Amino acid sequence: MTSISTAATTRKIRREIGLGTLLAILVFGPTLMVSGQSRTAPPTAGFPDLVGALRNTPGCIGVETAQTASGKQVIFAWFENKKAVLNWYYSDVHRSAVKMFAPGAPARTPMADIPDDGNPVLAIASLTLVNAPPTAAMPLPVSQISIELYRPLPGGLSAGGTFAPAGLNVPGMMKAAVPGAAAGSK
Repeated sequence: MTSISTAATTRKIRREIGLGTLLAILVFGPTLMVSGQSRTAPPTAGFPDLVGALRNTPGCIGVETAQTASGKQVIFAWFENKKAVLNWYYSDVHRSAVKMFAPGAPARTPMADIPDDGNPVLAIASLTLVNAPPTAAMPLPVSQISIELYRPLPGGLSAGGTFAPAGLNVPGMMKAAVPGAAAGSK
């Protein structure tokens, strides 16, 4: 009976991996095809190196960047906990970036309503560049900018690795190997 249930579980996992792979191809295929085309580099004169600074922030456990099919430039930054996010928020690099976009913004206490319960936080910063020359008022011309915070929910499926950094533990995540994939790939 055990070998029958093990075989059924293996078939179920392989079917879920296959369906997940098909879904990923359908969702990300257009973006991957567009990513091979040349893009105009965003104007960065005088703008701080946010990605490098994030990677060097105590408590930041991983950073990824991407461009969406709609043209948004995105930074994904995973932090160990609320304290680590605040390390970034109060850093010199972040403060100088805020002054560039909102020089007269009032002081505020970030994440005031969020408990510091030790759980990881994902910060997603996205912006849409516009084809306009930089100005004193807008050194990096954008039509949209957003910074959003998320936390991992228990569960999910990981086949051969995750988008999140290797050190991020998601409770209840089902982990499976991808048949025929090289060991250690992420």
